[in-house]
Amino acid sequence: MDQTALAQVSDLLVWGAATAFTLALVAWTIEMSRVAEAAQRGRASRAQQLDAAGGAPVDVPADASHPAAPAPRRTRAEGIARSTTGLGLLLLLAGVVTRGLAAGRWPTANMYEFAIVGVLVAVAVLTVVQRRRTVAFLAVLVMGIAVLGLAVALLVFHVQADEVQPALDSYWLVLHVGVAIAATGVFTVAFAAAVLQVLRDSRASGRSHLERPWRAADGLRRWLAPLRVTGPRFAWLEQVPDARRLEAQSFRLNAIGFVLWTFTLIGGAIWAEHAWGRYWGWDPKEVGTFVAWVVYAAYLHARTTRGWSGRRAAYFVYVGYAVVIANFTVINLLVDGKHSYSGL
Repeated sequence: MDQTALAQVSDLLVWGAATAFTLALVAWTIEMSRVAEAAQRGRASRAQQLDAAGGAPVDVPADASHPAAPAPRRTRAEGIARSTTGLGLLLLLAGVVTRGLAAGRWPTANMYEFAIVGVLVAVAVLTVVQRRRTVAFLAVLVMGIAVLGLAVALLVFHVQADEVQPALDSYWLVLHVGVAIAATGVFTVAFAAAVLQVLRDSRASGRSHLERPWRAADGLRRWLAPLRVTGPRFAWLEQVPDARRLEAQSFRLNAIGFVLWTFTLIGGAIWAEHAWGRYWGWDPKEVGTFVAWVVYAAYLHARTTRGWSGRRAAYFVYVGYAVVIANFTVINLLVDGKHSYSGL
């Protein structure tokens, strides 16, 4: 099979992965809705028991978030979600491999390849995390990012498989860029866990900005009021791990991602010295990578030595992930520099 045919097969495989991930997203959303309905029924049942007991405390079975609760049986929606997620992973892996064969090199030389490999890593990390305990919302958020990432890659970032520029023809293309992609995938799942952590904390503490009047645009607040995190539509949050466990999970993933990102920064400096004769030149991509490193370093420092936790720690994660994404998109597309290898 010639390189052109291989490239076309790769594109079809990536489209197939995007379709499978979309089906998985729908299935995970249905599973999350089922969990929300079960949580609402549980609340109604407990309220009826209290009414029957005249308001006296009654013994209530532990819900799914309690450590002593029995493991729930897998539903059809969850089974479909897991199957389509696995299928999408296999299709995307095959698409990445055939892309590399078509280009005759390691497939991480442009934004399209960075995006599809990054999605592959993020979904793989999600699959590993979900083996211990299924959290439908975490899957919904990560799969949503994955579907969006593949759609943008195929429709906006896609370029023909071809040889790389001379500056990129190095084993550092595998080491430096490959590790950066792996770090981005890990940061993606950590970001999703941090989002869920803040929602869970808001639900547990009864904090919602939509319940208090706004000085301006109060009409908008009333329109959004049904979406408040303390309302019945977010009852499913009671079935997920508590905020402390989610924060611990996000911290572990961010620590792994930070180690990989540190190697990305160091490896990039070594490669720059080989390619351009200097370790650091204040190139926009170098600065963006360093800023992301500083944000995540500050997060880990504040979390481990300053005792920062909860929302403050989660906001660090939001900022760090935003910097990583901006470094990949904004700087590649809008800022000229030595790292302008988007291929567009």
